[in-house]
Amino acid sequence: MSLTNIMSLLGGLALFLYGMQMMSNGLEQAARNQMRDIMKKITSNRIIGVLTGALITAVIQSSSATTVMVVGFVNSGIMNLEQATWIIMGANIGTTITGQLIALDVGAIAPLFAFIGVAAVVFQKNEKLKHFGEILAGLGVLFIGMTMMSSAMEPLANQPTFVNILAKVENPIIGILMGMIFTAIIQSSSASVGILQALAASGVIGLNSAAFILFGQNIGTCITALLASIGTNTNAKRTTLIHIMFNVFGTVIFTILCLITPLISIIQNITPNAVPAQIANLHTLFNIVTTLLLLPVGTLLPKIASLILRDSKHTVQDENGMFVKYLLDPKNVHTETTMISVICIEGIRNELSRMTEMAKENIHDAFDVFMHGNIKKYENVEKREEYVDFLNKEISRYITNAITHEATKAGSQIFNSFYTITSNIERISDHAINIAGYSKMIQEKNIIFSENASYEIDEIKDICDKTMNMLLQKPDNIIKWHENVICMEQKIDDMTVQFRNNMYERIQSGLCSDEGSILFSEMLTDFERIGDHALNISNEMLKITMKEIV
Repeated sequence: MSLTNIMSLLGGLALFLYGMQMMSNGLEQAARNQMRDIMKKITSNRIIGVLTGALITAVIQSSSATTVMVVGFVNSGIMNLEQATWIIMGANIGTTITGQLIALDVGAIAPLFAFIGVAAVVFQKNEKLKHFGEILAGLGVLFIGMTMMSSAMEPLANQPTFVNILAKVENPIIGILMGMIFTAIIQSSSASVGILQALAASGVIGLNSAAFILFGQNIGTCITALLASIGTNTNAKRTTLIHIMFNVFGTVIFTILCLITPLISIIQNITPNAVPAQIANLHTLFNIVTTLLLLPVGTLLPKIASLILRDSKHTVQDENGMFVKYLLDPKNVHTETTMISVICIEGIRNELSRMTEMAKENIHDAFDVFMHGNIKKYENVEKREEYVDFLNKEISRYITNAITHEATKAGSQIFNSFYTITSNIERISDHAINIAGYSKMIQEKNIIFSENASYEIDEIKDICDKTMNMLLQKPDNIIKWHENVICMEQKIDDMTVQFRNNMYERIQSGLCSDEGSILFSEMLTDFERIGDHALNISNEMLKITMKEIV
């Protein structure tokens, strides 16, 4: 094999992989929010789950992206293990679409696809059309790379050394190991199957050898989800294990079938003169049959995974026992997929809800401490405040890391909004500690509030509880919800003015001491600020929803 052929092979491989990435990115960007919404609404119906997994993977052209997204959703508590099982089964079927596309002989018009696609990306200002242009350009570049690789590898068919090596690949163990290792390295079964098809198109390898490499590739693709599960909870790790079990089971079954039945000959007779099509057909058959075999007993897979990976008795915590629960490290996610932002966004959303719940409890307890000087509750408020500060720091750090992987302007703006939200939640908790802290002076000065002042404090506590509960809602109508928060914030402002005026009247009537009026006024300021921060959070949530709809 000459240096020219080697350079052509490397160039073709580069174009092939880049074209696949372009096509995948374009598809994901065009359908990312729809895919997220569909995944989140999946029921436990196994047929619907499998069909959904197949559809999503066929659209985004990456079973790795689908599986990583499933791992992220399980880690976030949005999806359970059973639902994840059906999606994974469907994803394995959907990924075979790439091989079928590659098997089509459209190399002659591939440059036209690339030209039209690039023209759309360069000259179009419409984001949607740019995404579709990227899909078309990626498809064209992929086929150009495929043609270059096939042409470059043709001389290998006449190389005795290389032919002897491939003869050994007919050994199932060697073939499976080769497929596993190669796919694990490039982290894409679609790409590795495409390269195998290019090798077959050049006449270098036949289905007898390619079959076992293909089976190994199905196992090797699990490496992406395996990496994504690092640092996740036990259920997310079980999701990855289910993915591995599915492909190992299929590999064992089909290896046996290929050795004791004429399966390979049957596949060859269907398309006798097109080995790339034979590989694509076997790949499709592998995943459909494996799914059909496991579908009736699919509920056993989560149980087996739970037996192998038992619940951890200890959660990963810092020295003070604090931990983040839902954040999946974006560095562990397959960086070729823009679905990484979907996973990160869902994790942040759930972690912020956890943080808001702590801030809510702090506000509620702070008023009890303010009125009754409960030392135990004051200590609880302090501990939660430390936890809220910890989460604010960790979420902010996570957002900074995640935003570097975000490819779109809308996605970056969503992360910026989350950054603002976590800061405002932290400030609400700060006001809670302020309110609780006034109890020390109340006890030191032996301050007693009048009956009217006590009644007003109870009203303030009630409004704060309602406001925090509103922030924890998951509204169906974001516009209506936002309007309700605005009304609540305005009510807090009105109450602040009214209660401060009432305080002045009590001072004039001699019903309120100087020290008591100062503390009451400070508490009202904190109360007003809580409303302001709640409105800030609501504004950012509205922005996020609008960006996700676009």
